Amino acid sequence: MLLSVLTEDLLIRVYGKLGSDSDRKTWRIVCKDFLRVDWVTRRSLRVLRSEFLQGLLSKYKNLDTLDLSVCPRIEDASVSVMLSQAINSVSWTRGVTRLVLSRASGLRYAGLERLVGACPCLEVLDVSYCWVYGDREAWAISSVGKLRELRMDKCLGVTDVGLAKIAVGCGGRLERLSLKWCMEISDLGVDLLCKKCLELKELDVSYLKITSESLRSIASLPKLEVLLMAGCPFVDDYGLQFLENGCPSLQVIDVSRCGCVSSSGLISVIRGHSSLAMLNAGYCFSELSANVLHCLKDLKNLKTIRLDRAPVSDSSFQTIGTNCKSLVEIGLSKCVGRISALANSCRNLLSLKLEACDKVTEKSLDQLGSCCLRLEELDLTDCCGVNDEGLKYLSRCSELLSLKLGLCSNISDKGLAYIARNCTKISELDLYRCTGIGDDGLVTLSSGCKKLTKLNLSYCNGVTDRGMQYIGHLGELSDLEMRGLVNLHK
Repeated sequence: MLLSVLTEDLLIRVYGKLGSDSDRKTWRIVCKDFLRVDWVTRRSLRVLRSEFLQGLLSKYKNLDTLDLSVCPRIEDASVSVMLSQAINSVSWTRGVTRLVLSRASGLRYAGLERLVGACPCLEVLDVSYCWVYGDREAWAISSVGKLRELRMDKCLGVTDVGLAKIAVGCGGRLERLSLKWCMEISDLGVDLLCKKCLELKELDVSYLKITSESLRSIASLPKLEVLLMAGCPFVDDYGLQFLENGCPSLQVIDVSRCGCVSSSGLISVIRGHSSLAMLNAGYCFSELSANVLHCLKDLKNLKTIRLDRAPVSDSSFQTIGTNCKSLVEIGLSKCVGRISALANSCRNLLSLKLEACDKVTEKSLDQLGSCCLRLEELDLTDCCGVNDEGLKYLSRCSELLSLKLGLCSNISDKGLAYIARNCTKISELDLYRCTGIGDDGLVTLSSGCKKLTKLNLSYCNGVTDRGMQYIGHLGELSDLEMRGLVNLHK
């Protein structure tokens, strides 16, 4: 009776207040009127089965985002079906600005050309992990004149020729480009890209066989804010020197796993960009020099730093914490220093990644629990010093949303109970191979952590059928890993 007096406009306003996907899913199954409101207002569609594609597109006519990345059988023939009826074709494609075709390797040149050509407002295109894509597909992409963002990760057949086509066709507007693992692209292609795409703000050339000559070209980009170049084995300190006087807008740089980069090259980057907000130099250094630590004091806006596997001493931790007051995220995987000084100085931390740090102790976790009360994400995977008493201290971080404790063999149900009682906002919990966790831990978890959406219990051999019954009480759980649970029988 109440629904009969609510106009469609009012229902649309109510629908707009729904914050989560689960709430919107519940809305759709209430009644046909609610379903029709969903048809009218929904802007994003992720299709799982290609046979339902045409029917869905005939109903959802106001889309701006279409995601076909999990639709495994999408191919050229599917595009013909999608665009077969001219009226429907115009209605749903006219407003599409974002198209996600990641892993859609069955869709080749002809289908791709037709699909992107039918979307006149297309601004964002993702064809990442379409490993068979080459220069012909790049030619099809180059016809999208309004393209602002393009992801081509692991398009293994794309060469400098294909990149040149995209640079010429889309260069006037292109702002974000990812070429990660496009192994056929060389310095020549990057040089042409940088000459044609002067609007670029974000560029990912990670794991390419480019040399420092590419950095000479990249340094000429006046608006570049984000440069990701992880795992580039031929980039060295000489190349980073070009960046010192180039890319005046640079805020984020990733040189992790660049084996020829040393402290000297990093100093060049820091000297030229005092406004850096993120610096990733993980797996680069056998020694972190005092000069680098001294230069960090100039990065007043630095919010994220990753120094994975760097030999960071206690005094270095203290220097980082003292000089970089704005830090909210730190990555120190496999580091050998103690984190107590860091926790005491960086009290605004939101994210801390300490995988395989052998110096994490009860004292460290006590410091974290006392000083870093805003912490939302903590990774303690394979930290052998974590035990139940440490989790008791850590449970004071009541804002935690993500906690990874995989391979922490010294924790038990007792420690998990501390977390479950005090960290009730947690949505992601990783207990991979925590052999001390059993049914009693899941009992407290199910009553305390009602917001869990992702849980990994793989190889927690203490878990039995009794414990799994309590997992059913977690109403928002959408991702559960339970490999190797040998004591489950039902």
